[in-house]
Amino acid sequence: MSPDQRPVILGYDAVSPLGVEWEDQWRRAVKGESGIGPLTRFPLREGFPVRVAGQVDDFDETPYPFLKPREMAHWTSPIFRHALLVVHRALRRAGLPITPEEAPRVAVTFSTAVGGLDAVIAADRLLVSEGRLPHPFTNANSCVNMVGGKVSILTGATGPICSPITACATGSSSLILGAMFLRQGMADAAICGAVDFSLVEPIVAGFATMNGAYRPKEGRPEEDPRAVSRPFSRNRRGFVISEGAGCFILATKAFARAHGIPWRIEVAGWGMTSDAYHFVAPKRETIRRCMAEAVEHAGIAPGDVDAVNAHAASTRVGDRVEAEALGDLFGDRIPPVSANKSQIGHAMGASSAIEALLGIEGMLRDTVLPTINYDPDPEIVLDCVSGEARRREQEFLLKNAFGFGGCNACIVFRRVE
Repeated sequence: MSPDQRPVILGYDAVSPLGVEWEDQWRRAVKGESGIGPLTRFPLREGFPVRVAGQVDDFDETPYPFLKPREMAHWTSPIFRHALLVVHRALRRAGLPITPEEAPRVAVTFSTAVGGLDAVIAADRLLVSEGRLPHPFTNANSCVNMVGGKVSILTGATGPICSPITACATGSSSLILGAMFLRQGMADAAICGAVDFSLVEPIVAGFATMNGAYRPKEGRPEEDPRAVSRPFSRNRRGFVISEGAGCFILATKAFARAHGIPWRIEVAGWGMTSDAYHFVAPKRETIRRCMAEAVEHAGIAPGDVDAVNAHAASTRVGDRVEAEALGDLFGDRIPPVSANKSQIGHAMGASSAIEALLGIEGMLRDTVLPTINYDPDPEIVLDCVSGEARRREQEFLLKNAFGFGGCNACIVFRRVE
């Protein structure tokens, strides 16, 4: 892809277990703090296997008329509140009002992996326990593409709209799809990103029974929640389920210039592959190929990549396979690697969006964030940034995201002066 064709990022925003204001999240991330704590989204039954989570704090909705109780009365799932907030703030940061003239050329690819299943579960429990029929908006809350629809309604964007769902890679897939719309000439700008709220009882329990979610060893005391998300570590025991949202405002360079909006980050290249292998276990070769295609699409060599923002969910197999694939691509010169899930947990489809934003912020600030709780696994050979943030200039950053079903999405970002 030629430099003139590369889409650019005009603005972004996120909410995560590290906070609801972007500067607070960045400050805590650089300090190596954890957003993981006790799970409080629902009462914990005796013996419930999962007791820790990454949760987004409540925030003052007063400055945002579209989040007032009357406006949100029917939209009970937190995915809508979080999505609309980050989209609104990202557009504001970009300095981009969407006028009626521009609206037909603004695409929406904002999506979710899990959606508002919490609304359906709540309705089901009322139906079983009290015989009460569901609220009329129950199905609307659970409809996965409704998040994109609500974003379109909020912003007035009337260009192409699509909700890509690639499990844990959804945020990255949303950005790639938005970039494709721009490259195909179907839009001049795109609202991309993802949101998820998976902290509902049966979903959390399901992740535990499939041995994906963290839980302490039987007979061992509970650990400090801040220490249990530990990617690439010898004592990793699965991911910590979390919630959050991240949004990018993407545009062509011509659109940005016409509106006098500066940019410093390009979406330089991307790759997408399918493992065609296993419903949760990753495949080394197709992951390597996804990364290689992203690097090639960016028009660079592997040695040009300055840092890697890893998927690294803290699973036994997943972390090892990602590290092996990195070795296959980079040889013995793997760039410094950062695993943000150590601090924010695994926000499902939103995770890759939030992590990409942390990586981009690091590019702008010459910083690679630390992987906290890191205890090196002798079977995993890489330069995992740990202990404290590392100062490093980065022109090119590789972001990895791998989802259930073998959905792989890798992106190369480029910083420009």
